[in-house]
Amino acid sequence: MAADARDQLTGRRAERAAPPLWAGAPETTAPPAPGPPRPVTDGRDTAARLWDLLDAGPASDPASGGSLPAPAPLHLPDATAADDGPTVLAGHGCWYPSADPGGRQVAFICDRRGVPQLWAGPVDGDVHLLDADPDPVIEVSWSPDGRWIAYTTAPEGGELTRVLCVRPDGTGRRVLAGAEPGSSAHLGCWRRDGSAVAVTVAEPPANTAAGGADAAPLRGESGVPGSSLPPGWDTRDGHAVLLGGQPSAPAPSFVLTGDDRTPDGHRPGGEEPVPLTLSTYLVDPEGASAPVFLASERGAATLRVCDLSRDGRLALLRRGPRGRREALVVDTRDLRITCALPVADGDPWIGGFSPDGRTVWLRSDHDREFAALYALRLDARGRRTGLTVAAERPDCGLELLAVDRDGRGAALAWNVRGVSELEIVALHTAAAAEHADTAAGGTAPARAGAAREVPLPHEVVTRIASTADPDGPVVALSGSQRRPGLWWLHQGTALRTPWSSRDEDTVPGDRPPVRPAPMRPTARDGLTLGGWYYRAPGRAPGEPAPCVIHLHGGPEDQERPVFDPLYHELVGRGLDVFAPDVRGSSGYGRSFVDADLGTGRFAAIDDVADCAAHAILAGLADPRRLAVMGHSYGGYLTLASLVWHPDLFRTGVAVCGMSDFATFFAGTEPWIARSAAHKYGHPEHDRDLLRSLSPMSRIDALRAPVMAVHGQHDTNVPPGESEQFVRAARERGVEAELVILQHEGHDFRRADNRRLFRRTAADWIQRHLAG
Repeated sequence: MAADARDQLTGRRAERAAPPLWAGAPETTAPPAPGPPRPVTDGRDTAARLWDLLDAGPASDPASGGSLPAPAPLHLPDATAADDGPTVLAGHGCWYPSADPGGRQVAFICDRRGVPQLWAGPVDGDVHLLDADPDPVIEVSWSPDGRWIAYTTAPEGGELTRVLCVRPDGTGRRVLAGAEPGSSAHLGCWRRDGSAVAVTVAEPPANTAAGGADAAPLRGESGVPGSSLPPGWDTRDGHAVLLGGQPSAPAPSFVLTGDDRTPDGHRPGGEEPVPLTLSTYLVDPEGASAPVFLASERGAATLRVCDLSRDGRLALLRRGPRGRREALVVDTRDLRITCALPVADGDPWIGGFSPDGRTVWLRSDHDREFAALYALRLDARGRRTGLTVAAERPDCGLELLAVDRDGRGAALAWNVRGVSELEIVALHTAAAAEHADTAAGGTAPARAGAAREVPLPHEVVTRIASTADPDGPVVALSGSQRRPGLWWLHQGTALRTPWSSRDEDTVPGDRPPVRPAPMRPTARDGLTLGGWYYRAPGRAPGEPAPCVIHLHGGPEDQERPVFDPLYHELVGRGLDVFAPDVRGSSGYGRSFVDADLGTGRFAAIDDVADCAAHAILAGLADPRRLAVMGHSYGGYLTLASLVWHPDLFRTGVAVCGMSDFATFFAGTEPWIARSAAHKYGHPEHDRDLLRSLSPMSRIDALRAPVMAVHGQHDTNVPPGESEQFVRAARERGVEAELVILQHEGHDFRRADNRRLFRRTAADWIQRHLAG
């Protein structure tokens, strides 16, 4: 999905070597000591092939002026399974629901066959598999007219994704975007009539710095490049400031062709707009009409079409790196930004339009600690006329917002100290009153009506799918006592769909899941942290236990009280698990998220040690038998904790973690680098800071044995990050092991690989904490 062989942050062409992979057993390999692992000889990884393509220049297409063509449907053979009957398999998960127009049929993701795949069926009946291919499915969206189900897959489990469509009966399967070598795509919203779905495509740009002779930046009404970022936004802080001051590169700009566009978005003569980095299109699944170009952005971190007004005149887009997200209202006729507003991180589906297109309902933390429901009022040209908070809570944030299909109501999920609270509200725009007030020089605020709380059988809502019944959405739930499942909120009652796992089938055997207890440690600088503690069964109340400190990714993720098979594996072996939220985590306000920026990262590393000390002083953890473990950013913190606090932990397991920020920025995808620069520091301006924060810079302090685990196709944090740390540890005489999971990327999605990972990691930890 990389867009430019030139470093997007520094402007220099990066020297990128393909991270080595290793051959061996089908599922996992460890390189023979003492030398480095043996490179695979039967093929090159996705990142290497992609960089070859970029170095060779973009594909040539005479019809598009030398640039890559817009996405076009690619027909595939039907891939439903013959034995896809309704037999419910124990211990599977169901998530990411999307309902049909009638609200009684649901498409969703389920791993009952060992890999996340696309399924569909009635909320109260049997379901069927729609795509039996082994590529994991990660997003699903049913068209408003009911004719198509769009979904995103991750071939080989990697980071380069593609968008497909299939009919509800499993026929007509086709790729809509992301089929070209080196490109990637993800889903946006549907047109209201179901005639096209928005997709975002990442692809190599044309060989021109400005995007072609016709290209010009998309501008706002004021004539300046469209952006709502207020002064200081790039350096906004909680307890720390991102070093480097103002952005080193020009702010990203949208690109369009000249003003001679026809109403359908194409130039006379059929010439396509020049795609630059991330480009958004409206694609007809039937292939009867050409894709309609919406926008492109140079050096983009994210770009997603979240909603279209009913008349199709306005589009709601989400763009920007994490910590700096924006909602943009764009006029689709001339591609001008009419309005922009900062919005919260987290769920990418930030909101939607009211029926008349004069109000945008947004989940935003604009000018506040916790995200709330905002009503953004627009005039007839899409320009902002008012902004009000329509629903808020004083000490917790709005985590999920699902606006009804008719735009007159919404389901709101609030994050209350890690637990979800769900409510249904009516949305009032008071259009007649507002028009009268506007004529008099004022505005009447849009607002949310009285909330109706919906009792939930489990702790966390992960997604809300609106249905034809505004009071009866389908929600994805997860909890400490169950695997992810789907529930139909029918007439105020939560009904489990019959194809979701039963609570009693959460785990095999007679060992029930452990319900965690909330913890509130205090950091050495006085900052209150959070987290959840899982006590191994059979342990006496005052008896200290061997304990694993498990660190989540992000760093903006949050530890939630949901069933985690890894934790179940560990506590089943007599190991406690403490899963803390160190500074930088979400769920505690914007200042807490920003508290690890810049030099605040050192305090986040100390938070890990402070959380371990809290568990020890509480009489829960044995100070002589501590391990640390984490995934992604948690993998980085694991490596950092082992070298910053070398005598605290007996061992560590780092999963897909960064070991050196210089090699991470050189090897990751460009759009990931742009987001990462805001969180960690700029690779050029903050080079000294990043070097001092890198675990490799302190490798001589490593004492504890370490296991590193990585996905074969991870281009988010390339496998070389684990390989170089393991090699350096071995060179210093420290026991170290490397595990590479085949057919996986940054997230492990296949059940067999996940099982292998947790058993291998638990074996390692148990062996080193014994005695």
